[in-house]
Amino acid sequence: MNLKHVLILPVLAMMGCQSVQREYDSYADYPVVEGDWEEMVYAPEETKFALWAPTAEEVNLKLYAEGQGGEPAQVLPMKADKDGLWCTTVDGDLNGQFYTFDVKVKGEWLGDTPGVWAKAVGVNGNRAAIIDLDATNPEGWEQDKRPELKNFADIVLYEMHHRDFSIDSLSGIEHRGKFLALTEEGTESADGQKTGIDHLKELGVTHVHILPSFDYSSVDETRLDTPQYNWGYDPKNYNVPDGSYATDPYDPEVRIREFKQMVMAMHRAGIRVVMDVVYNHTAVTDGGNFERTVPGYFYRQAPDGTFANASGCGNETASERAMVRKFMVESVKYWVEEYHVDGFRFDLMGIHDLETMRAIREAVDEIDPTIYIYGEGWAAGAPQWPMDSLAMKNNVDRLVRIAAFSDEFRDSLRGPFGNDAQGAFLAGVKGNEAGIRFGIAGGVEHPQVNGEGGHKVPKFWALQPTQFISYVSCHDDMCLADRLKATLPQASASVRKDLQELALTAVLTSQGVPFIFAGDEVMRDKQGVHNSFNSPDEINAIRWKLKKSNRDLFDYVSGLIHMRRSHPAFRLGDADAVRNNLEFLSGTEDNVVAFRLKGQPNGDAWTDITVILNARDQATTVEIPAATWQVVCRDGRVNMDGLGTLQGGKVNIGARSALILHR
Repeated sequence: MNLKHVLILPVLAMMGCQSVQREYDSYADYPVVEGDWEEMVYAPEETKFALWAPTAEEVNLKLYAEGQGGEPAQVLPMKADKDGLWCTTVDGDLNGQFYTFDVKVKGEWLGDTPGVWAKAVGVNGNRAAIIDLDATNPEGWEQDKRPELKNFADIVLYEMHHRDFSIDSLSGIEHRGKFLALTEEGTESADGQKTGIDHLKELGVTHVHILPSFDYSSVDETRLDTPQYNWGYDPKNYNVPDGSYATDPYDPEVRIREFKQMVMAMHRAGIRVVMDVVYNHTAVTDGGNFERTVPGYFYRQAPDGTFANASGCGNETASERAMVRKFMVESVKYWVEEYHVDGFRFDLMGIHDLETMRAIREAVDEIDPTIYIYGEGWAAGAPQWPMDSLAMKNNVDRLVRIAAFSDEFRDSLRGPFGNDAQGAFLAGVKGNEAGIRFGIAGGVEHPQVNGEGGHKVPKFWALQPTQFISYVSCHDDMCLADRLKATLPQASASVRKDLQELALTAVLTSQGVPFIFAGDEVMRDKQGVHNSFNSPDEINAIRWKLKKSNRDLFDYVSGLIHMRRSHPAFRLGDADAVRNNLEFLSGTEDNVVAFRLKGQPNGDAWTDITVILNARDQATTVEIPAATWQVVCRDGRVNMDGLGTLQGGKVNIGARSALILHR
């Protein structure tokens, strides 16, 4: 941009201040803070404050006794320092007090903000809090360790919303809808089914992906006795847990301690925690923390000077700018180091530039290379940055060890986004086999994926199968049970359950990283609501009675997960290994996909594992080599010890079902 960015820099002298005007030709010319820097550093003797506000004429620090209401106890002018920082030090022990900054730009005071980097806040996040972070560590925190992870290919992801998972009155959970819900062991539903963290262990997932848990805008934490709901994709303070999931949102230490308790409990259960992060936009533009600190800098602008809006939420962040990139990198590192988070899912990752995503991967690798990073490889609109420089799905092959969701696999299974009535493979619609094979191969180039049919995959965008998220359902759009109802309105509940099993078989036998939406294992529905971001609990809550009524489905999905985790042939983790060992069987009918994992790849104990997916409404036959085969999955049942044997040749597979067998 060729706009002039004016900086009035006070030069502090013994006799007062003299203003010096500087101009920047572009945002790229703004000063960058080198090295480590924090907005607030507490010690009992003194507390240091620093705010990056290079275009400020003046900055005031306001100290408050409470997290809301009342007048400031002190208003202290800050001093201009190097790299665009404004600094001050306050003597004495400020523990338990609250603060805001007020920045003056072009003669106008922009209003109170907790800053960009608040690590603790009062209720509703309007004021930052001064606390001793070490005091928030639960007992045993220093000994907390991540569960072992040898390879990204070993991951099984499970996406949940805190409130959805535990709010049902029949869940048997005390802290329903809270971080602490995931610390309670031994919880059962009214039907005697395991719930909460015991449900997760029984299911067998390795990673729980939790919808946004940072401080977000839409839920009023002062009215938690009033029904409120939001997914949380409306960021306010990026580096603090949200108070609505804490038992006391007024006490800044409580939300931090309880988040850590949750992570520690999950780790003890052998489960890693993935945090859903939303760095691509903020809930508020004008009047938000970014604009009240450095106007214009944190957001991209359209050619007419207005805020760009590739997020569809009123703005899009400018990750390519040095201090925005630094903010994102340091924020991710902070969640890893302070909260022991094990992975990150990036909302609308396609808005972020490739260089920033690489910088995040590199920074995380220096801490722990087993931390998993993935995201949505798209945006809601066209970002104001060159498409070939963004972390879009089709550019994932220019990233290393960063994954993206495969909407191709999803849509080939259930039907296209935006047309609920149109089905695909699961509905018996011909021409989706290439998309299913693409998903089974984990998105890597494979000579048999496109086959000879008319349907072709546009691009093999994953360099490695661990860059490919295999899924059929997530929080966005209809969950699987609702989509099957919409696509096949005349189908019986039994038929829909068969198709639910078939879909999850495809996901869990894919060479990509499998992803399950919470409740799909018990036929959870949302009464047909697509975008349930602010729908009430009646729509979003997982009803735990479903685990009893659909126990056969739960056992089937759990069986598939344990099979995958027990047999490394299902998770080869390398593109060449996939090409060399995964063979698709020819001669199958429409709406049938069959494949073999040749020999004993990855040292598997089973030989020639063969999977046949039949989406037809009638039985089919597939030719396999003459031999004695051990059946481990058939007719909605999974048993690794075997479900009987059959002889090779033409084998029969029931309608809308999967057959898995090995020699």
